[in-house]
Amino acid sequence: MKIAYLLGSLNRGGTETLLLDVFRNAEKNCLDAIGIYRKKGDLEYEFIESGVKMYRLSVGKNLIAYLIQLRKLLIESETTVAHAQQPIDALYARLACIGTKIKIILTLHGYDFTTKKFSSFILRFIIKRTNVNIFVSEAQQIHYQQKYRLKSKKQKVVYNGVSFDKLNNLTLDMTLNQPMSNLRDELSISSNTLLLGTVGNFVPGRNQMIICRFLKGLKAENVNFHLVFVGGRDKKSPHLYDDCVDFCKQNDLKKNVSFLGSRNDVPDILKQLDAFVYATDHDTFGLAVVEAMAVGIPVFVNDWEVMTEITENGKYVTLYKSNDKVDLLQQFMVFLQDKEAYKDKAREAACFVSEKYSIEKHIENLKHVYSQ
Repeated sequence: MKIAYLLGSLNRGGTETLLLDVFRNAEKNCLDAIGIYRKKGDLEYEFIESGVKMYRLSVGKNLIAYLIQLRKLLIESETTVAHAQQPIDALYARLACIGTKIKIILTLHGYDFTTKKFSSFILRFIIKRTNVNIFVSEAQQIHYQQKYRLKSKKQKVVYNGVSFDKLNNLTLDMTLNQPMSNLRDELSISSNTLLLGTVGNFVPGRNQMIICRFLKGLKAENVNFHLVFVGGRDKKSPHLYDDCVDFCKQNDLKKNVSFLGSRNDVPDILKQLDAFVYATDHDTFGLAVVEAMAVGIPVFVNDWEVMTEITENGKYVTLYKSNDKVDLLQQFMVFLQDKEAYKDKAREAACFVSEKYSIEKHIENLKHVYSQ
């Protein structure tokens, strides 16, 4: 059974990080796969070196030529399943595979709350014309199934997975073949400063501004802290990043925060944090939250339904009320009074996610869907 994974660009993001981990673990988990992508990106080299054969097919101005190339590649590679990560790629695959027995599967990695008119049309068209739709959480599946009146037998939930080998092994600087520098040294932060962090690009669906407002309150409490924002500025929504930077400048938080942009050493950064803080409006899974849980640090995340689901109703993290900086601050101040109890909870969380959200479990569940 040959699986062809269809991707758009290979820029750094949650979907791309997940697929890269799948590719790196494909061979040892008996997953026969190829990757087909339309655009280059920051992670192109990593994908090419992942162990899975990669093919770049650009759509360009001639869609018919692209579909012919895609059809030829899928047939010649003896593809059984074309697994798209975006509705547009599922549509391309459906058109390219007319008259073949190739199954079309689409994973919905996000919600449709901010989908533009043309993209919404494509989604509505293709979501009922795939063989299977995969969702990354129960809450997300319920939303789509109810809104688009989908047949339940064609809808599956496959939780995202984390490569624990990646988290357990020290990331090396690719240019020097040395361990990455200590984050406190890099930022000139003393050992007695509370080092906090959050991970995620500044895109619609995230809510880094709530974290900024929380930090203002934390400083008013005279807490010695420094928080790192790890994540890139989105070209389509640059204001989400710019507003956070401006807020920190205006509220005298410049010495308390660092905007690190996109990084390739996220596992190392997570291991060095004293606590992880996250805020979302409508994430579908929360890969960064699971990775933070996996390294065994206290995690604070808002009670968005997906976060409640993946953390067992907050059993393994601290949930605060969504969009409520005051509640987050109050919960955090309790943590400061009894850090050891929270560290014990974090160690339990690491065991929990290692069983439920491993990349091996993710691939096993995907293979089960492919074979049905």
